[in-house]
Amino acid sequence: MSDAKSWIAAPLGYAPSRDERAFFEGERPWGFILFGRNLASPSQLAELVEELKEIGGRETTPIFIDQEGGRIRRLKPPFAPQRPAPGVIGPLYREDPERAIRAAFLHGRLLAADLAAYGINANCVPCLDVPVAGAHDIIGDRALHSDPEVVAVLGRAMAEGTMAGAALPVMKHMPGHGRGRADSHHELPVVFTEHGELAETDFLPFARLSDLPCAMTAHILYHAIDPERCATLSPRVVSEIIRAEIGFDGLLMTDDISMKALTGSFRDLSAQALAAGCDLVLHCNGEMAEMREVAKATRHLTGDAERRAARAETVISGESDKVDVEALSEEYESLLAIAA
Repeated sequence: MSDAKSWIAAPLGYAPSRDERAFFEGERPWGFILFGRNLASPSQLAELVEELKEIGGRETTPIFIDQEGGRIRRLKPPFAPQRPAPGVIGPLYREDPERAIRAAFLHGRLLAADLAAYGINANCVPCLDVPVAGAHDIIGDRALHSDPEVVAVLGRAMAEGTMAGAALPVMKHMPGHGRGRADSHHELPVVFTEHGELAETDFLPFARLSDLPCAMTAHILYHAIDPERCATLSPRVVSEIIRAEIGFDGLLMTDDISMKALTGSFRDLSAQALAAGCDLVLHCNGEMAEMREVAKATRHLTGDAERRAARAETVISGESDKVDVEALSEEYESLLAIAA
């Protein structure tokens, strides 16, 4: 991994073009992320994943995807079964907390199994955002619960289920997207809530799960903490909140640097994110001109970033537990039926 650089790239189509392959081999992204545009058939997807790992130079090259269940899923039938949104688990917690925790674990484990069929080894779950009344519905049923303590409990179970399947979980969106009144894909949400209240609500699930290996930032401006820069670009949010107050010493990746919440050149945005303390820049739309700008700002992983990346890859290199996926699916569905 010594030649890997501090970014995650996304191929544009069903297979890397000649130019993409040469670019990726030269600029050495630490990992790759996949989207619906990369899926033509199950066999093609497996071949794409294998080729990306070959470009990455190691079997543990992280191949990320957003497969939460519900409306946020890249693998749809026939690529993978249709799993529900994480929000279905919350009502079960009110009925039977122990069964809800089991359901959250199974949710993560089944998603990991769906991805493993193609060699995909990293999933952007759990979503630990705590929704509040009046917020934009971009989070909505992606949230596990409205109580931050319950979000933490269920989120840990989901992360553990993911890791049991030898997939790297990515908790998001740190330090909390639940109050955003805008969709950061299109504009920058600004949160005016005071620091103390944020610590007791939005930040709490991340603090409870601060020992997990990987997290993704939120493109949200927390006015009470840094009135000028959103979390992804803010040294104050990263150092004082994420690293110190929350206590997270895992691998920190940005949310997609090409989202419209951010303005400026991709080179400058990437440099700002790394200077703020993020370990990796995530770029998702596959546009070569933008990727070239991102790559100019990145650097080889060294020091704490390299240590954190190596720890994350140990999850991928671990052995998956042996399970009967069909039996687990039946158990999962029976648990959810209790709260239906």
